[in-house]
Amino acid sequence: MSTTPPASTPPATTASTPQPEAPQPSNMRRVATASFIGTAIEFYDYYIYGTAAALVLNEAFFPELSKTAGTLATLSTFAIGFAARPLGAAVFGHFGDRVGRKGVLVVSLLMMGLSTGLIGLLPGYATLGVWAPILLVLLRVVQGLGLGGEWGGAALLAVEHAPAKKRGLYAAAPQMGSPVGYFAATVTFLVMSTVLDDGAFQSWGWRIPFLLSFVLVAVGLVIRLKIAESPAFAKVTERRETAKAPLAEAFRKHPKEMLLGAGMITVVYVMFYTAATYCMTYTTKTLGIPKNDMLALTLVAVAVLGVSTFFVARWSDRVGRRKLIIAGAAFGVVWGAVLFPLLDTRNYVLIAVALSGALLCMGIIYGPAGAYLPELFATRVRYSGAGFSYNLGGVLGGAAAPLIVTALAENYRPSVGGWFMSAMALLSLVCVIALPETRERDLDSV
Repeated sequence: MSTTPPASTPPATTASTPQPEAPQPSNMRRVATASFIGTAIEFYDYYIYGTAAALVLNEAFFPELSKTAGTLATLSTFAIGFAARPLGAAVFGHFGDRVGRKGVLVVSLLMMGLSTGLIGLLPGYATLGVWAPILLVLLRVVQGLGLGGEWGGAALLAVEHAPAKKRGLYAAAPQMGSPVGYFAATVTFLVMSTVLDDGAFQSWGWRIPFLLSFVLVAVGLVIRLKIAESPAFAKVTERRETAKAPLAEAFRKHPKEMLLGAGMITVVYVMFYTAATYCMTYTTKTLGIPKNDMLALTLVAVAVLGVSTFFVARWSDRVGRRKLIIAGAAFGVVWGAVLFPLLDTRNYVLIAVALSGALLCMGIIYGPAGAYLPELFATRVRYSGAGFSYNLGGVLGGAAAPLIVTALAENYRPSVGGWFMSAMALLSLVCVIALPETRERDLDSV
């Protein structure tokens, strides 16, 4: 009598050849949300500071200085936050590459969000005297340290969980935090300046957007505590291949990617923070355009940033990251030269076009960069490499650019500041031309 083996008997597999597990849609949505929330808070925090710096902080913390000197002093505190970011990237990148992405991202979220909220509670010069600007600087340093660890981890969270053919799409999640955070900050300031008279806004209304950061941090913390460690890093820890000194190894093995990556991303910061910070000061205080009108015009540019960031990031999965970034940088070379002439018309349509063009340049580059920078580095040093490169570009473009543009505009004429923006875009163009395409790379074999 013969017997037939049960049809349900599975084929044998060996423990040495585990089958890769496809990412589940529900898990990918959770990862995308977790990576998005941090960068949304990052840009919300930085833009409310930039807007407050343009509109009110010089009077609150530097009242004894002239208008121009007060603006430069306030923008200097803005720059200090950027100067702290590479140090934050080095520290958080070290632990992100040594012990994992998830825990480090929780700490960075708390640091940047809580320090922003505390700025909203900080008494001004009239109450604390010279201690007011000193404490403001200290809070900006803490904020910068936390922000230095944020983007790299958020981008890695999305890229290392994503299917190979959809890394650009999922890396759009942290990049979309920029326009959403920018939009939320602009709307918050617009509402406060609309419902309050100038006296109330100058006295306490500007603090409300900062205090809302406490709420955003609580929401972000709940979301981030629910995610799992990235599969790529899990493989490195299983093989016991974590780097002992990730940043040093990144510089040793990827020096070209570190420096050229920083140069490539510089134009993003130049366009964003000049348009968001100095242009707000210039149009309201030099051209005399009401601040509510400028905030409303800024929302148009934010919409352009959001649409371009998402669709270009998605497009990069089909055509590659590098050629799109080249196109964006080339566009920035042209747009820097026309930005201030358009603003000087005082025509609201042309002002919206001027700001939208600057943020369109940013979106074309920033969208693919979410996948491009992490793909340049090996898994064992990816957090340190991508994060430090991104934040080094921030020092060049975000810290220095508003100060230099302000000085050039005050000492010469505004169009000279625009030429500086074009020069920085040209620098980014040269850097990305010298870098390779990364769309087809296997993250585990870099």
